[in-house]
Amino acid sequence: MKMHFCIPVSQQRSDSLGGRYVLYSVYLDGFLFCKVRYSQLHRWNEQLRRVFGNSLPPFPPKYYLAMTPSMAEERRDQLERYLQNVTADPNMLRSDVFIEFLKRIQLNTFDVATEKAALDVFLPNGRSIKVEILTSDMAERILEVVSHKLGLRQELVGYFGLFLIQFCKEGKLSVVKKLADFELPYVCLCNAEVENCKVGLRKWYMDPALDSVLMDCRAAIDLLYMQAVQDIEEECAKPTQSQRQELEAFQKENNQIKFLELSQEVRHYGCMQLDPCTCDYPEPGCRALLSVGNHEISCCITLPDNQTQDVTFQMSRVKCWQVTFLGTLLDTDGPQRILNQNLELRFQYSEESRWQWFVIYTKQAFLLSSCLKKMISERMVKLAAESPEMQIEVLEQGKSQKYHVQQSQKDYSSFLPRKRKIKRAEGDCVFGTIKEEDL
Repeated sequence: MKMHFCIPVSQQRSDSLGGRYVLYSVYLDGFLFCKVRYSQLHRWNEQLRRVFGNSLPPFPPKYYLAMTPSMAEERRDQLERYLQNVTADPNMLRSDVFIEFLKRIQLNTFDVATEKAALDVFLPNGRSIKVEILTSDMAERILEVVSHKLGLRQELVGYFGLFLIQFCKEGKLSVVKKLADFELPYVCLCNAEVENCKVGLRKWYMDPALDSVLMDCRAAIDLLYMQAVQDIEEECAKPTQSQRQELEAFQKENNQIKFLELSQEVRHYGCMQLDPCTCDYPEPGCRALLSVGNHEISCCITLPDNQTQDVTFQMSRVKCWQVTFLGTLLDTDGPQRILNQNLELRFQYSEESRWQWFVIYTKQAFLLSSCLKKMISERMVKLAAESPEMQIEVLEQGKSQKYHVQQSQKDYSSFLPRKRKIKRAEGDCVFGTIKEEDL
């Protein structure tokens, strides 16, 4: 599926010969990913084209005369869409041309040399594993190294992921973002500009039923148990009083299997809980606590009179969504490295036979969008198992697997640049309509 790439800001620079060029600041999931020139992306596109031919998305044309402001804006927009589209092809994501360019451009942007380093990767129970890495190692590689040290079977590695996690006051954890396979965790961590930020290992699926796939691996059970205990202690998962007593008994007995089996019945088990935010439902400015997973968006909303209201949005009734940056970036030599202020995610939802828009204002809007995409992806795979005549292609554990699926949720959206107006219509999807063949 398409990724949250955007180019919301660019700067005019002078080269060594006195000429002028444009440096584009590329953001991924709201974090500065790299700074790159058009000429660099053009050479990369030519290399990819020699491998993949006409399957590549269109690349913005060269201009041999000075660009007008409107031409410059059009190129910025086209480059943004090119990055979104090229990263949607699982075959390209695995290619050496793709990987080597993105690795090099991240190192160059943040002026990091390739050398040996030690990286602490934190487990859900707070314990860390120190791994020897290269600063140029990608998240996929580091995940494999950590999984090997833990004894996790190779075919199960894809059910977990590396995240940037903020350790907040009173021991609370806040998931900042999921690291893409081609991101460099060492570089991301050094440049995140998030206080007390660490690299953490967590399971990366939104359907709790998938726990069953991992239950014959001791290392996987340990990780699931750690995260379940943590989620219950931090009240992300909310057991009843009787469930809590049973869980505590299983915990004292160190009976992890029974603990996890009972956890399946606990409210919000396996969900990603976001930091407190605000929403416009049932009226603007209401405080909300979101739990995302198990095919739904669950909101505990605090009303103006301090009464609380629980609202659940089923993913099967979500048509599309978009993330919008409402703030202003610094158009200087040092644009801000994180787009985590003034973000909103709005989604279109079917209620009582009519479509309505709901808006959530949260600094974790990109993480929320990633969770929604994950839920749709898992639903597609589940439908594939039930309907073998339908076809999609998904990337799992580094391998391309084909499934036959006919999805009804055809369009959803990701990032809406700050200069565009929001249109409440089907055409408002940032990435356009995503059809079956785009998945």
